[in-house]
Amino acid sequence: MLFRLFRRHPREWGPLEWLAVVGVGALVAVAITVVVNVAQGPGRCGDDLREIGGDCVGVTAEAFEADPGIESLIGAVADENARVRQDWEDPPSGPKIPYVRIALMMPFTADDHSAMTVDMIRRGLAGALAAQRQANRFGGPQYQLLLAPDGRNLDRWEPVVDRLAELSKDTRAPLVGVTGIPSSTPETRRAIAALSKHSIPTVGPVITAANMNSPYFFKTSPNNDQFARALGLYLDKKPAGHRGFLVWDNRSEDVYSQNLRSVFERHFGTAYDLTNHNSNFTGTSGTDKGIPQRFTDAVQKICNEKSDTVFFAGRDQDLPAFMERMAQEGSCGRTSTLRILKVGIGLEPTLTADAPTRWLDEARATIVDASSVDPAWWAGKSNPKKALGRFLDRFEEIRKQHKLGGKPLDDGYAVMYHDAFALLAGAVDRTFAEINEGGKKAPEAMSIPTKDDVYNTLIIPSIAGDSCSSCLVGAGGTYGFEGPGKNDQWAVCKPVPVVEYPSSARSGAPGAATLYRTYRSGSESACPS
Repeated sequence: MLFRLFRRHPREWGPLEWLAVVGVGALVAVAITVVVNVAQGPGRCGDDLREIGGDCVGVTAEAFEADPGIESLIGAVADENARVRQDWEDPPSGPKIPYVRIALMMPFTADDHSAMTVDMIRRGLAGALAAQRQANRFGGPQYQLLLAPDGRNLDRWEPVVDRLAELSKDTRAPLVGVTGIPSSTPETRRAIAALSKHSIPTVGPVITAANMNSPYFFKTSPNNDQFARALGLYLDKKPAGHRGFLVWDNRSEDVYSQNLRSVFERHFGTAYDLTNHNSNFTGTSGTDKGIPQRFTDAVQKICNEKSDTVFFAGRDQDLPAFMERMAQEGSCGRTSTLRILKVGIGLEPTLTADAPTRWLDEARATIVDASSVDPAWWAGKSNPKKALGRFLDRFEEIRKQHKLGGKPLDDGYAVMYHDAFALLAGAVDRTFAEINEGGKKAPEAMSIPTKDDVYNTLIIPSIAGDSCSSCLVGAGGTYGFEGPGKNDQWAVCKPVPVVEYPSSARSGAPGAATLYRTYRSGSESACPS
């Protein structure tokens, strides 16, 4: 009988049999995929991020694979985040401590065309970690610092913003704000607009293009126009011969450089005849558009015209190449020092290394930088005061534990990333104290501030008349904001030192009377003393 069964002509399968086979095959494929994934682990990007174009993209509180130069800092943030979560879910001792989340949205990898170098990323991350640790030392809610990588070219922001919007709706540990946002580009502008659409308060620590504005976007750095005003005061005192020259980056997609060129032309174009004395170059920031950093034309014209004041409308990454080309031409018979005027968050260490310093000497030139910080603030003999001293204590702890490179404070990124986080944390603390009657409620009964509560606190004017109520006492000075719709959410009364290099000349301590500040409403006497 068995023989007859095998000899029987098989009947054709119908739709149900074929559907069953396909279903079994799909289940087997899924099972194999699951087994392989479990065997391989979460991968280089961890459980929360996904790999896009070679970068880990998304939002996470945990460690992931990034540039080797910052992985130890990422691990330190992940450890602090885990401690904060444990203090709420299963505290080793004492009561539960509620927490909120602030996201650090920026690249965590870089290449030769990135707007943010690995060193900038490292210093900014160290500054944010210092602020997180400082904020978690005191009462009130604690803070997780979520890491939100959006690609080395800032163009992978859409899934990041979508995830941040989801986290802002969490009632247990809500996302209350975003910081990071490192560079003025069209992609950054779209990301800022998307965050504002979701009503998420966002702080740009190092954004300076004056046209980077959105209703929920706050800036702790001065903008290019304010930097130029500080340079204007400098030139009023040291006008030299008014033989000016403008060197500008021709990349149309670089919002920062294009805005800076416009600002320089508006402030100094007439006095220094920049319309007839300028040259352009292709910068390294952005996608490839030919050989970058070709400065021969600019340098030869500067020499031939015996210029004494050069306005550099480009990014700091391109300035060393310009300085080296200047050195090749020598002093060109100049009898006075050539000033290279620039703006920026601080003095990038690549500009003050041994070789660039030698190039400046060979070209008989000096850098004049309107910036957010002055290295003299922490290199002086007197002890720093207020928040700067507290920040330096936390930063020194981090510097001993991680490799931060030479002069890790001088470019200002650590300082300004600290202040951006501190601005959001300060708003959370004030809101939390007010809605919880000064913290008298039990932890489980406490109300947790939302992104909307934090925004409503941030837009309360902190400067009115001669008083500075609830101003940010930051590592970069004491400054505030004027309220919704005023000054496009740029900080007011922010110190703007003008730093010469190489030179011992300084514009003073953060509170010095001679120091330019970002005045509000066009008045030069509007800042409280």
